[in-house]
Amino acid sequence: MIGGRSVLAVVTARGGSKGVPGKNILPIGGRPLIEWTIDAARASRYIDRLILSSDDEAIIAAALRAGCEAPFRRSAALAGDAASSIDVVVDALERVPGHDIVVLLQPTSPLRSTADIDGTLELLEASGAPSCVSLRAADEHPYWTYRLDADGRLARYAEPPAGMPLRRQDLPPAWCLNGAVYAARTGWFLRQRSFLSPQTAGYPMPAERSLDIDTPADVELLKTAVQSLRPLPNDRPEAPSTR
Repeated sequence: MIGGRSVLAVVTARGGSKGVPGKNILPIGGRPLIEWTIDAARASRYIDRLILSSDDEAIIAAALRAGCEAPFRRSAALAGDAASSIDVVVDALERVPGHDIVVLLQPTSPLRSTADIDGTLELLEASGAPSCVSLRAADEHPYWTYRLDADGRLARYAEPPAGMPLRRQDLPPAWCLNGAVYAARTGWFLRQRSFLSPQTAGYPMPAERSLDIDTPADVELLKTAVQSLRPLPNDRPEAPSTR
């Protein structure tokens, strides 16, 4: 619990990954990929119940071995490419009701730490925001990005203030969702069907813990990172820098 409110964490992992077959149970550092997320969540100071939403027997078995509950099997309708994470979390809340805060943890962010999970929840509580999500610094600043118009000419996605220097060191910070932690107050989430709003708080994470596994190249990056990873993601290091 945090602030007297109970917390449900939902690990979402469907079978049938196309980019990396068997991704969620791929052995990484001597344990299935999903176990990295489960271990970090189990060490949380605030999560009251940790459950899996999956349609795949092998993923369910791996999660159970790692100490995560699997109180139901996800329906086929929520296991296809068209199903959204929001729909899956709503389904989990309907099946496992009674919690004040819900946290979405995706196995494809294995390097997020327990400190990142708890830090997101602490910021949700301290800010009074309806939701809080984890972020990483943007690879390219929005003021440096363009689209091509109908005539093939450059048009900025975001127009900088007149006269603003566009040197990297002069630019204001820009952030992207990194997919590692999504937290929201349950009633608000069920009404909005989203973790995002203009009132959402952002929890910055460093790039080295923001790797999202989507391609075989990402898997190779993860394997390299794991070889030298200290501390492990279920430890509680100092809060990450916001720079």
